[in-house]
Amino acid sequence: MTQPTRKNLYVYNGGFLTEGRVRRILDLSGYDIRLGTPREDDLVGVWGQSPTAPRGEAVAAHKNADIVRVEDSFLRSVGLGRDGDPALGLNIDRRGVHFDPSTLSDLETILTEDPLDNTALLNRAKSGMALIQKHHISKYNCFDPEIPAPEPGYVLVIDQTRKDASIKASGADSNTFREMLFYAQTEHPGARIIIKSHPETRAGHRKGYFTAADTDDRITLCDAPMSPWSLLEGAIAVYTVSSQLGFEAIIAGHKPVVFGQPFYMGWGLTDDRTPLQRRQRKLTAAQLFAAAMILYPTWYDPYHDRLCSFEEALATLTSLARAWRDDHRGWIAADMRFWKRKPLQQVFGGPMPVRFASGQPTITNNRRLMRWANTGATDAVLVEDGFLRSRGLGADLIAPLSLVLDDLGIYYDCTRPSRLEVLIEASESLTPSERARAAALITRITDAGLSKYNLAGDPVPDLPKGRRILVPGQVADDASIKLGTTTVADNATLLKTVREANPAAVILYKPHPDVEAGLRDGAVPNADQFADVVLSGTDPTAAINAVDEVWTMTSLLGFEALLRGKEVTCLGMPFYAGWGLTDDRDMPIPRRAALVDLTALVYATLIAYPRYFDPITRLACPPEVIVDRIENNDLPKRGPANRALAKLQGLFASYAYIWRR
Repeated sequence: MTQPTRKNLYVYNGGFLTEGRVRRILDLSGYDIRLGTPREDDLVGVWGQSPTAPRGEAVAAHKNADIVRVEDSFLRSVGLGRDGDPALGLNIDRRGVHFDPSTLSDLETILTEDPLDNTALLNRAKSGMALIQKHHISKYNCFDPEIPAPEPGYVLVIDQTRKDASIKASGADSNTFREMLFYAQTEHPGARIIIKSHPETRAGHRKGYFTAADTDDRITLCDAPMSPWSLLEGAIAVYTVSSQLGFEAIIAGHKPVVFGQPFYMGWGLTDDRTPLQRRQRKLTAAQLFAAAMILYPTWYDPYHDRLCSFEEALATLTSLARAWRDDHRGWIAADMRFWKRKPLQQVFGGPMPVRFASGQPTITNNRRLMRWANTGATDAVLVEDGFLRSRGLGADLIAPLSLVLDDLGIYYDCTRPSRLEVLIEASESLTPSERARAAALITRITDAGLSKYNLAGDPVPDLPKGRRILVPGQVADDASIKLGTTTVADNATLLKTVREANPAAVILYKPHPDVEAGLRDGAVPNADQFADVVLSGTDPTAAINAVDEVWTMTSLLGFEALLRGKEVTCLGMPFYAGWGLTDDRDMPIPRRAALVDLTALVYATLIAYPRYFDPITRLACPPEVIVDRIENNDLPKRGPANRALAKLQGLFASYAYIWRR
């Protein structure tokens, strides 16, 4: 990205100075915020058409300076701006403001003059439209997609907050909203009417135009925090004055009835009750989306402190929204070891602090119960380390960068379904952009040589020639062995079985790093009886790259071998077995009937299933951020207390029950 030409931006609204995110995006966009009086070629910045805007407008008129109008982007944040949640993007407009039809804005200029016929651009738009619907992403995202929408067949009428600048700019007022409600009823006789309240009204910040007094047997006020996409799906018609939800209605396939003059009316996609004559061009929904979401806004990446693409911003917002939706009710974490509590609090305690308890705690205030996965509990959501875990061992008390939550089972327990299984089976619904994202993630992981623990290992020694098979060792009491194996259930038996099945092959045995570190049981004293080479301390990805095949019980190295195009034989039933990608020698699992490709498996396993936590920004994040952090070793260092405790537990490895669950 080229460096923008820098310009002085004089402001007269304190928000430009106090809102750090706004100030940073403007700075990265080439604007130096200044106080005082602008000189020649300087600019004046105002916030849309806010009550403070006339200050800047007066100065600009007096000094004959150009105005830059700044507004939140159309995908803003999880929470409300009035609650302090920073924006992920800004609409920075040198001509006007997108919601004011009295003058051309940069957005309307794009919609009018840009060809909007670039195939790549339109494909990006179509993918974006699909993704925001699939993941229930809107301007504000503090709602729960699990809340059911009303029975389909209703007319959706969209309320807005009083004195909203877009309403005034459209020449609308309270009478316009009354008129809209009247027409919604008369044009759809007999249909139910659902009035959707604005999120700021629901939060008590600003009043809307409709209240409970406007309801009757036919009209219902919906102020529940439900997904707007769920509401749009069940609607037979949508009515709005100038709400952004009208734009989202177009994306959802509606032709909304519009009583104001927002940016999305006048292009043949809306039923306009106050037409704007200069807008005569006919656009598709993808063209409108491309202009409003890709070309017009300035998007920000909080993890790398840089401007970014629409797709990157969407991935960020999706991660943040998912975390809020998982955590907003609050968690009770039962029977968690002391050292795990801080990481769990960091990852899951954003909206509401995690409460730690023992045994069978009393559930209050609609909180959810969480237990560590190896408990095998059925009364709680299970939590476990993710697959891109850390740079260092969990047994060495290195905090995880990813965790999974599973409300059905857990991925390594093949005796019952898991949420990961459901996600893998649903891989047919992946969009082309989701598949492309998974493919890119595979490339990044393999090129960077990443694995679960990312330990700095020794290079692979000179190896005998022949067909090489890697046999990864596992810890003796690994839950995946207990729940995912039958006849082959320990490292010694594994080695013997592999040798018997492959008498002429070169067998390479790699002990588990926890076992090598003396932190877990599972050593095989006579490994060289069956293995040609024991790869002690060897980098796991280098070991995979040096072989032709991997034979395993349930080790994650089997999955990492699939990423690198290796043949994998499973003597147990790990999560990646049973989908047509592995040679499965153990018991079949009839419910794993779908045949998936590697891309679909990776999307489910590394993108859809885990939660990722960025230790630098302390925010939920996409997996690509964690890849960056691990690859560049951009991670906090362990403190002396952590190192001392890890060493102490190593001395008492045989008493693991004291320090490990």
